[in-house]
Amino acid sequence: MATRLPWPEICRSEQYRGQWVALDNVRYDPATSQPLEAEVVDADEDLGDLCTRMREADRTSCAIHHCEEDAVPPVSLRRPSSGPRPMHG
Repeated sequence: MATRLPWPEICRSEQYRGQWVALDNVRYDPATSQPLEAEVVDADEDLGDLCTRMREADRTSCAIHHCEEDAVPPVSLRRPSSGPRPMHG
């Protein structure tokens, strides 16, 4: 069984950063449709090679996303803003 990892952690990982990753059992943020966490099935710098391997392994239901080096957690994971701060003079 694969390990579920948070999406930002996947993108920060040297193993996956800058690559296309095939994900299974993805949990998405309903507000942004961005992945929150998933199991990484495979990864490759070349999208075509990754898709070919997924087809050959009959893993056609995996989601494929690119791990950006500056992945930011989805808005729903950020601490809510307390609003504008009053200026002290």
